[in-house]
Parts: sequence; structure tokens; C-alpha cells
Amino acid sequence: MSRTTLMLMDTTPVIVIDRLSKQYQPDLPFAIKDLSITVNKGEVYGFLGPNGAGKSTAIRTLLNFLQPTGGSATILGLDIVKDSVKIRKNLGYLSGDFSSYEKMTGKQFLTFMSELQPLKRKTAMTELGKTFRIDLNKHIRDLSKGNRQKLGIIQAFMHEPDIYILDEPTDGLDPLMQEAFYSLIKKSRDRGATIFVSSHNLSEVQKICDKVGIIRDGMMVAETTITNLINNAAQTFDVTFTNAPTLSALRAIPGVKNVSSTGPTSVSFHVHGDISPALTFLAHHKVLNLTTRELSLEDEFMKYYATGKSK
Repeated sequence: MSRTTLMLMDTTPVIVIDRLSKQYQPDLPFAIKDLSITVNKGEVYGFLGPNGAGKSTAIRTLLNFLQPTGGSATILGLDIVKDSVKIRKNLGYLSGDFSSYEKMTGKQFLTFMSELQPLKRKTAMTELGKTFRIDLNKHIRDLSKGNRQKLGIIQAFMHEPDIYILDEPTDGLDPLMQEAFYSLIKKSRDRGATIFVSSHNLSEVQKICDKVGIIRDGMMVAETTITNLINNAAQTFDVTFTNAPTLSALRAIPGVKNVSSTGPTSVSFHVHGDISPALTFLAHHKVLNLTTRELSLEDEFMKYYATGKSK
């Protein structure tokens, strides 16, 4: 049975966030406000936003490291405030500022963590150490930032829980180790784990996520699937005519947006979705030059920040 079929069959909510808010002081702006998110079993949910958007605050509130100001949330059907200890027994967590006991070796630290959350497979720790090419006999104080991040990933994954909450997990990893991490995400997802991952790296999110929520100034501005985000990304047409049509005529073409004049007889516009109406229009005019380029996923993402579009 394919993974797509499994996802269509299983819509069991694992994380349910209902209008969750956090305000540090009454006279300060809300760090997060009225967040509502549902993550189903087996999904990889990307929590997108630049640094300072509220991603880490949302995660820390979700894990009850911070007390919510308003709203509620459940993980695996358990209340994040009342049942936080129970929740952590079956959860892998990586903080955005991972730190550990400097005087321990990597192996000592992971052994200590395995006593708090027993491993389902005794070889899991060693296997992950080999995957991420880290010398676990070194003291943590002697590890580079990238190797400390690897250690954080290993401690989150080695007990193979049913749910993961990961805050900027590839920060500090080189491209080869990033790919190793993406492979680990796929394996975890394929065995039915649910993963909530924050990131500001769009190419990363595109590789591993099924659905994304975009946060701006502590509030959700959009939620969509990766497929829809990519499909909705526009193509840019740069056209030079013998005699340019009016901008209003171009704006009337289905799917055409952001029309602008770039010269006496040159225009630029975006086309969303089917490009046939735009091509039909151009076929009825004398075109001297035509170039097209796809807007990147980053361009599509940044529209939510440039326009202040709300959910």
C-alpha cells in the first residue's frame, strides 16, 4: 500500500492546537496569537517563518515549557498543560538552541537520555551515530556546532517515538548531513510517526513536508499543502511588443496578475495556473521578444510577508 493511500485513509489528529496564544507581559505584543493547527497521524507538518516570527515560542508553549496565555492544545489526545509529563514519554524533541552536559562524552549523554526514555532497539543509538558520522567518545565541550546538532538529532530519534517536535533541526549541518536527516525523516514517517518541524528553509520544507503553516508576527497567515504551494507559484512573463497592448487588457486575461510596464513597449506579468489564456492573447499581437521564468517557492512564500495577507 502506498504512503499516499495510507495518508488518505488515516486522518487521526495527533496534534490539535486551538487558538493558542502567548503574551510574556500584559503591556507587550503577543508572541503568538490565536494559533490553530491540526496535524494528522503520519504527516510531516512544516511550521514556516523567518527568525522572530514566533515559531520557537509556539513550540515551547506546545511543550508546556511556557504557560499559554490563552487557548488550548492536545498531543496524542493529552492536554499540553495537565498531561505534559505523559506526553513527553512518547515524544522526540529537539530544541532550537540544543545544549547538553559539557563534561559528558556524547555516548554518556545518550546513555543517560536512554535511561529517561528507554530504547525500543538497543542498536538504535549506535546506528544513528554511524549515520551522522559523529565520534560519540568525544566530550561534548570539544564538539563543533554541527556535531552538537547531530547529537541533538540522535537523542530525539533514538527511542523511535510516535511523534516528533523539531525546532530548526538542520541548523549547523552540512549538506551531506542534511540529506541524512531528510532520509531519517522519511523512514520515521513511513513507519507512521507524526512530525512537526519548524524551519525557515524553504527547500528543506519542500523535500520533507506534506503540509505547511506560515506564521507572521506570531499569527498564522496561511496553511496549505506543499503541492498546492508549488502549483500556485506563478510564472513571470517578460514581453516586448511592436505595439504594446494596454495594461488593462493584460489584466483582463484569466490568471494574469501583477502587470507592470518595464519600457515603452515592454511589460512584465505573472501567470498563475493555466498559461493557455495568456499564450492565446500573445498570439494575437506582434511579439518581438518573450522570456518566461518560474517564481521560486521562496517568492511565493515572501508574498505573505510583503502583503500582510491573513489566513
